[in-house]
Amino acid sequence: MKAALLLLLLATPAAAQPLPDYSDNRTTAADVIQSLYNAVNRHEYLRAWSYYRDGAAPNFPTFAAGYANTFSVEVQLGKITQDGTAGATHYAVPVALRARDSADHITVFEGCYTLIQVDPSIQQTPPFRPIQIDGGRLQKTAKSFPKAMGTCN
Repeated sequence: MKAALLLLLLATPAAAQPLPDYSDNRTTAADVIQSLYNAVNRHEYLRAWSYYRDGAAPNFPTFAAGYANTFSVEVQLGKITQDGTAGATHYAVPVALRARDSADHITVFEGCYTLIQVDPSIQQTPPFRPIQIDGGRLQKTAKSFPKAMGTCN
């Protein structure tokens, strides 16, 4: 069923596709990345920007302008790794993206996002900080989307 829906979405002209259901889940590193692209696909760029730690993303106008011609993005995640330090957990999330622009052109990207979760039990000053994107890098690839996957080295 999921594969059939994906094929339908890829075969449907971009302008005719409905927005995906709203999803904002900050429970795991994978959920944060999925929620980021849910926001992008819904053209909710302020919400997408909110998944980043302060200073980890460009200023909001620059961030939003970067998606000006993006119609939709499909994401696949690789094997997530994590490393704990005093008071925080750091995650590395390899990704591959298939981006469709407003002219229906497809571009595939590979990369890695890094995320941080400050231990909730030691957070004593508002605002509460859930898992946040601490950085990321993406680059275009000639690989097909099913064969693409970023690395986090």
